[in-house]
Amino acid sequence: MACSLVQFSCFQDLHAARDFLFPHLREEPPSGAVRKDPSKSTIWEDDGWGAWEETESQEPEEEGTTCKTQKTSWLQDCVLSLSPTNDLMVIAREQKAVFLVRKEYLTSALCIPLASQKRSSTGRPDWTCIVVGFTSGYVRFYTENGVLLLAQLLNEDAVLQLKCRTYEIPRHPGVTEQNEELSILYPSAIVTIDGFSLFQSLRACRNQVAKAAASGNENIQPPPLSYKKWGLQDIDTIVDHASVGIMTLSPFDQMKTASNIGGFNAAIKTTPPAMSQYITVGSNPFTGFFYALEGSTQPLLSHVALAVASKLTSALFNAASGWLGWKSKHEEEAAQKQKPKVEPATPLAVRFGLPDSRRHGESICLSPCNTLAAATDDFGRVILLDVAKGIAVRMWKGYRDAQIGWIQIVEDLHERVPEKVDLSPFGNTQCPSRVAQFLVIYAPRRGILEVWSTQQGPRVGAFNVGKHCRLLYPGYKIMGLNNVTSQSWQPQTYQICLVDPVSGSMKTVNVPFHLALSDKKSERAKDLHLVKKLATLLKTKSSNPDSLEMEIKELVLDIKYPATKKQALESILASERLSFSCLRNITQTLMDTLQKQELELVDEGLLQFCASKLKLLHLYESVTKLNSLDFHSDTPFSDSDLAALLRLDEKELLKLQSLLEKYKEGMTRTTVRFSDDKDRVLPLKTFLEQLEAENDMINIKKISEEDYVALGDFFFWKCLYGESSTEDMCHTLESAGLSPQLLLSLLLSVWLSKEKDILDKPQSVCCLHKMLSLLSKMKVAIDEAWDSQSVSPWWQQMRTACIQSENNGAALLSAHVGHSVAVQISNSLTEKKFSQTVLDADSEGLTDSWEALSLDTEYWKLLLKQLEDCLILQTLLQSTVNTQPTKVSLLQTEPLPRLSVRRLLEGGKGGFADSVAKWIFKQDFNPEVLNLANKESDVENPDEPKEAIHRDFLEVSEVDTDLGALSDLLHLAYKQFPCSLELDVLHAHCCWEYIVQWNKDPEEARFLVRSIEHLKHILNAHVQNGIVLMMWNTFLVKRFSAATYLMDKVGKSPKDRLCRRDVGMSDTAMTSFLGSCLNLLQTLMEADVSRDEMQMPILDTEDAWLSVEGPISIVELALEQKHIHYPLVEHHSILCWVLYAIMRFALKTVKPLSLFDSKGKNAFFKDLTSIQLLPSGEMDPNFISVRQQFLLKVVSAAVQAQHSVAKSRDSSEETLATLFERDYNWSVLAVDLAHHLQVNEDVIRRHYVGELYSYGVDHLGEEAILQVQDKEVLASQLLVLIGQRLAYVLFHSQTKQGLELLARLSPTLCTWLKAMDTHGLQNTSVPIATTAKLVNKVIELLPENHGQYNLALHLVEAVEAISIPIS
Repeated sequence: MACSLVQFSCFQDLHAARDFLFPHLREEPPSGAVRKDPSKSTIWEDDGWGAWEETESQEPEEEGTTCKTQKTSWLQDCVLSLSPTNDLMVIAREQKAVFLVRKEYLTSALCIPLASQKRSSTGRPDWTCIVVGFTSGYVRFYTENGVLLLAQLLNEDAVLQLKCRTYEIPRHPGVTEQNEELSILYPSAIVTIDGFSLFQSLRACRNQVAKAAASGNENIQPPPLSYKKWGLQDIDTIVDHASVGIMTLSPFDQMKTASNIGGFNAAIKTTPPAMSQYITVGSNPFTGFFYALEGSTQPLLSHVALAVASKLTSALFNAASGWLGWKSKHEEEAAQKQKPKVEPATPLAVRFGLPDSRRHGESICLSPCNTLAAATDDFGRVILLDVAKGIAVRMWKGYRDAQIGWIQIVEDLHERVPEKVDLSPFGNTQCPSRVAQFLVIYAPRRGILEVWSTQQGPRVGAFNVGKHCRLLYPGYKIMGLNNVTSQSWQPQTYQICLVDPVSGSMKTVNVPFHLALSDKKSERAKDLHLVKKLATLLKTKSSNPDSLEMEIKELVLDIKYPATKKQALESILASERLSFSCLRNITQTLMDTLQKQELELVDEGLLQFCASKLKLLHLYESVTKLNSLDFHSDTPFSDSDLAALLRLDEKELLKLQSLLEKYKEGMTRTTVRFSDDKDRVLPLKTFLEQLEAENDMINIKKISEEDYVALGDFFFWKCLYGESSTEDMCHTLESAGLSPQLLLSLLLSVWLSKEKDILDKPQSVCCLHKMLSLLSKMKVAIDEAWDSQSVSPWWQQMRTACIQSENNGAALLSAHVGHSVAVQISNSLTEKKFSQTVLDADSEGLTDSWEALSLDTEYWKLLLKQLEDCLILQTLLQSTVNTQPTKVSLLQTEPLPRLSVRRLLEGGKGGFADSVAKWIFKQDFNPEVLNLANKESDVENPDEPKEAIHRDFLEVSEVDTDLGALSDLLHLAYKQFPCSLELDVLHAHCCWEYIVQWNKDPEEARFLVRSIEHLKHILNAHVQNGIVLMMWNTFLVKRFSAATYLMDKVGKSPKDRLCRRDVGMSDTAMTSFLGSCLNLLQTLMEADVSRDEMQMPILDTEDAWLSVEGPISIVELALEQKHIHYPLVEHHSILCWVLYAIMRFALKTVKPLSLFDSKGKNAFFKDLTSIQLLPSGEMDPNFISVRQQFLLKVVSAAVQAQHSVAKSRDSSEETLATLFERDYNWSVLAVDLAHHLQVNEDVIRRHYVGELYSYGVDHLGEEAILQVQDKEVLASQLLVLIGQRLAYVLFHSQTKQGLELLARLSPTLCTWLKAMDTHGLQNTSVPIATTAKLVNKVIELLPENHGQYNLALHLVEAVEAISIPIS
């Protein structure tokens, strides 16, 4: 064994100590950056703005060799001292010193559920206390929310282990009743806290927290904790412990112990003393046994250190200080000043142990009945200890780093076999249950979990669970119970838990009791052997089925236990290798054997199980035979027959067929059809698993929807397809015991799920009519006492199935069939009823009057109207539009949910428009299409106007689709839903749908643009106003405020990274976002102006949908919005204009909030309906100057973006056209904004004219001059621009002709031209003729008495001279 260097501690922040002692060695951060802790990871998002935006990264200067050496060797110049206990270090230099203190760390934790004291929930868990031990010796108690209840310092050493014992009812009268306790292990002591005392203290402290939070001045002193503290002696190291509890020795053991301690002359007490036993594992000895006599020392009373103060602030401070006692400096200082008194421990010597100098114990785990304990050591052994005798009874090898736990299983008395002659004490099922204990060992290095029977039993289970799991064994249940409350409720607790971090799962171990039985001759073991043999037999392939059947029969009959025999029969019936006849014969043989036995020896449950399975086997056989027969109906079927069958006239039938045909076309476009299996064979195993026979009835278990349809398909599909006899099938199912209601449910499930096949074969409607008629005539289907004025449960069941179905075509057909059969049956019942009372009555008249008064008939008519509406709406939603190839978002590819009457009834009044809006979002066509389709539906003369409307369709450039089909579907939807799909309602829902989808992905700026397009198509200003307010408050204002503060902080248009971090979108998307916000606020102001001239809209609902329930619609919410405060909205629009201009033209050195005073800043981002204090009166000239400079900068940037010649016209002409297609007229906006910002508008107009001439767009400049009021000032500004143009021509050409032209000019003009700065001239290639026109324009604008009029005349001469070529 070689020498080794072992690390036992480390510094967390030694650089801070160096900077404190040596300030000149402190590393300064770059200017503008935030200084960071070098020990922590640097996150670039948290750096200062200046470090990334304005300043350049500077390279650090090279340091001298002396400075580098001093930075690494500074500790050599300090005074150091380390405490021998390794808890404090001092580093000092000159007049400064740094004290480094050891922090406390968590060492152990327990989660203890506490019983409720309420009468209604006695014995149930009320709340869970988290107990945590620390290296400082503190034990702290927390609530589930992390609120500290109390803290106890019972010993100054580190807490090694926490263990708990809760109350258990003694199994036998002689077993000592154990008290509850919490045991705390220290390196040389054990502290046991009485459970009752701890329970009361925790409840009092928890109440104290609640009252302190409520009032802030309550202070209740909880009762003190009662505990015992034992100082463990004669042992080197202790790692883990087990508190066995109070034990009483037998007289023999008492005398033996007294002789060992006091010799043969020792006195023996008449009554054996009670002792508390403790077992420790560690080293020297490996296992130590300690016995503390009860009554030898008085329990210590500890004053409870309340963690909650008498005021609410202290309670909240403690709760906010975090989990598990990581406290602030103030708390640590207070704790040191008020350190509680630590009581000395009572010495307790080890009585005996298992001495093994080389073995070191790692853990110990006590069994639930306190008779055995399992310990692990560093040799990879698991040792089983007898607690009472103190000896090792068994050892397992090869379990290094093992984790152990226990499982206690109670025998189920109902599993015992009542034998005819049984003299054993366990032959009577009234005897007490036996208890078995199993040891669970998890070996992480092998990744295996094993279950062993104790003490000398075999391994009964092994599982491969992985190498990174943790085995948890609490060893306790609920604290606070007693012998009365523990019987009121049995807690659903798991004895053991395996946590798998890889799969994220938690598992427990289930062990049958019989695995503890070691008798080789036990009937249970023999039965289990037969079951295993049967399982092996079922897996093998046999060439002789008869011999296999006989062998299986013998095995089943040899099994004794009824439960095992039932298990064997279940495995036989679940086998797919055995034929149907084999299964039937085996079941029948077992049934006959049971019937031949004496009645008192027959298990009723097994007998009923066999009878039910036989019944199901016979039913399966009968249905299979009917489906296999070659049956074809030769009855011809025509449209007139279908109309008569459904009680429809020719016009109604044509309408129904037309709707179904359109619906079917949409289905073929949106779905894929696969070949279907026509055999419709349901496996016998599945059939038996889905049905259960009880008494004379057959019921269906709780199965999935797919299994339910498969079962109905097995019964009815051949009949519905016309390939099986309907009458024979109904008779078979009825005689088997299936109720008519159950058969109706199965029939409808098949019909509604096979929609594609049904629509392809209309003859199936006749089969459904026939099947429904037969089911309705069964007993118990329709109550004979049913009155026409009440609702029949039979028909209500069918209507409910149609309402819930999402297959609208099949649902509509089944509703027509159900209505026809209901009328037919009600007519016959009415005729029979009235024929007994009125012999000469006219049956036809009676029938008509009955139909008018039948409540069920009215429900059928209502359902037919609802299903027709739903079918039309679903047809629209499954239609597609062939748009131009554009970018498609993933949000637009999500499939739409299918509609049902139930969904529409529960979707509220806005559910119809909401469904269509989702479809419109998915198709993404122009909102104008909705208006054009509505115009077509309003046209009375369909000839000439339709051509005009068709031309309007073609003018919508964004749509390239089958206009006829789209127009027809929208027209049909508008006609069916004139109120729910009214244009304003539909546009409002489309607007909301687009902005909701935009909020999911703000990068899709086109969604927000499209939302505002739909918003502008809303005609009613009340709806428009409410929708805008809801959009602003829900989705926009937070991002708008974030963008404002970001741009104000940066002082320019922020970069993409900052936009994504603060606003949640890219810089390009944010530019579009601000433009949309400006458009939205302008729309809101326009709506507020026009809403007073309009009336509130009346929201109606179609008659068929008056029973709609659900959430309130978007339009109703919009109408509930308050009136806006117009000046506040205008104030926000100005800010939005500023932000949009900054982002649109990438302006720099502009802080948007600097344009507003304090009142204006405070009014931003407030509720637009509230009254805010806004700026009024004259503004500070400094603000006006800043605003003017900003507006001039915007005008310059706008002209530059539109007329700059630096861009390549050939490559970017198309891009510019697209860019400015929907852009604003920035010059007009700037002038309008100048009016609101109290800036001279004429200054903006003159600057705009000057910029146009600077870029050489003289024709636009001449138009803009007309808007200028002070034309003299403008003329003076234009003179300077003319001088710049001439100076560039004369001085920058550097040609002989240029010098000759310069000689012709007057000296005054030459001097003036030389003083011109041509760098501000944006376009230098303006023709001289254009400049001549500008000079003439300036002379027109200047009066003759103006000081610069003569200069203008000289410029005329100069321009003429330049324009005349030199010969």
